[in-house]
Amino acid sequence: MKNFCLKSLGCKQNTLEGQIITDNLIKAGFCYVEDISKCDFYILNSCTVTSHSDSTASYLLKKAKRQNKNIKTVLIGCLAQTYKEHKGFDYSIADIILGNKEKMDIEKYLLQQNFKMEVEDIFKETKFKNKFLYNPASTRLSIKIQDGCNNRCSYCIIPYARGNSCSNSEENIIKQINIGIEKGIKEIVLTGIHIGQWEYEGKNLTNLLESIEKTDIQRYRLGSLYVDEIDDDMIDVLKNSKKFCPHFHLSLQSMCNKTLKAMNRSYSVEKVFETIEKINKNFYLPYLGSDIIVGFPNEKEEDFIETYNNLKKAKLSSIHCFPYSRRQNTKAYDMPNQIQDGIKTKRAKIISQLSNQLHQDFLEQNKYEKAEILIERKSPKTGLYSAITRNYIKIYFEDNNDNLRHSLKIVELKDYKLH
Repeated sequence: MKNFCLKSLGCKQNTLEGQIITDNLIKAGFCYVEDISKCDFYILNSCTVTSHSDSTASYLLKKAKRQNKNIKTVLIGCLAQTYKEHKGFDYSIADIILGNKEKMDIEKYLLQQNFKMEVEDIFKETKFKNKFLYNPASTRLSIKIQDGCNNRCSYCIIPYARGNSCSNSEENIIKQINIGIEKGIKEIVLTGIHIGQWEYEGKNLTNLLESIEKTDIQRYRLGSLYVDEIDDDMIDVLKNSKKFCPHFHLSLQSMCNKTLKAMNRSYSVEKVFETIEKINKNFYLPYLGSDIIVGFPNEKEEDFIETYNNLKKAKLSSIHCFPYSRRQNTKAYDMPNQIQDGIKTKRAKIISQLSNQLHQDFLEQNKYEKAEILIERKSPKTGLYSAITRNYIKIYFEDNNDNLRHSLKIVELKDYKLH
């Protein structure tokens, strides 16, 4: 029996895929251990959204070798898939390299003698590669409904890592939901690289939500969406749902029209405000998260200030902000007027401070509300349970009962410290 440990970097989809890979390796006779010194294989499920992701991958692979000189390092995922786009990364530090398609069948490759790399052209992949997760580790089960992206944002390397959009079948999605229900799951999260592009046999994402409404799952929430994908039909289905968690994560990237155009985004600032107004009108105290990139090429100070002011006006619940990172083989890589790192860092800090204030404002709005919470795991370190409301507020509490995981409960939020 061979031992392995696995670490996933980056997005929720990568985390989910890491869980599926672990599940399937155990079924194939491998043994999962956390101690690298006792491992035969160190598997790194990589991200390559930013240069920091690449640096982290390099550090972790080298660290594994230092801790266990006999270990085989296995690089899988997005950094592996885009090896042709990465001129400076030292791929020799990995003993085995598998792309995003191949990693889902990793058990076929690990025991091959003298095997090094299998990375097919991801753009030739036209069918969704489905694998079921039979033993979910998380209280809230993420379900991968889609992979890839048909857009070509000027800064983004993800299409080269994930290919064009391909969708899981409704049948597979419903089956995964039912598997989760059998394991005690109360809430699912629909995830993917661009879930708004889900379509299967003439159905769109709104049609899929209508089908999910007919299952016995008690709560569901959505991954990231473009504002122009949240149309009236979708809002109508969601506002009449007793299962939907009013938690919207808006993929914004900027709140300046000049920058949005340079990024090759499909909407305007005006469309963002229109969508936020509709959400606030149809849902009570919805959580509005967002992604923002600062320091995009040619983002002048006045452009940044415009984004800042519009974000403040939008009254979001939180903002995930990160500095623009140059990615080879993207249009933005060769754009003139690249912004200095120091300026990008300063702007990111300003947006993060705004996010902290907006989040505190959101928590204050919810302070005296009643809310349904889903109780998650009990921390062995603190002895505290974590729980989450439908609108994505986290609370922690103490309870001597060790069997509360997966429970739903109505609470007065004023009795808890909100996060």
